[in-house]
Amino acid sequence: MQRFPIAYLVLVLFLTACAPLTALPVSTPTPAAAQPNDYAPGPADGRLMRSQAFLDSVNLLTLESYPLQFSLALAGNLPTPCNHLRVAVSPPDAENKIMVNVYSVADPNAVCIQMLEPFEVSLPLGSFPSGHYTLWVNGEQVAEFDA
Repeated sequence: MQRFPIAYLVLVLFLTACAPLTALPVSTPTPAAAQPNDYAPGPADGRLMRSQAFLDSVNLLTLESYPLQFSLALAGNLPTPCNHLRVAVSPPDAENKIMVNVYSVADPNAVCIQMLEPFEVSLPLGSFPSGHYTLWVNGEQVAEFDA
């Protein structure tokens, strides 16, 4: 009776060893400018009124990966619930400065209650070539990091 379970186990091992290997997807580093940004300025923003976004906290997160991936955590308030957050991320310049512009847009003809609208977002920045970088948000240096 014990020979059947052992024979069954050997058969299963043999069949799984003969199964074709499937390649796992290889992730390649994505530059910051190519990362998806749900808050990027769009073509329709030209007809919208630009306003401030009030930032309470800005944090640069380093993800444990190879190569290192970076993410930007933003928290704050929009002027009204009718405003929409916009985050424009520029690729590193010649001095390895990464400029981020955080603001809001709203329809100038919309009637909206005047109260702050809180937001919390995490924005992937991607990976960068080896070097020392500085991160600037709305004209202020908020972080330095090495990639």
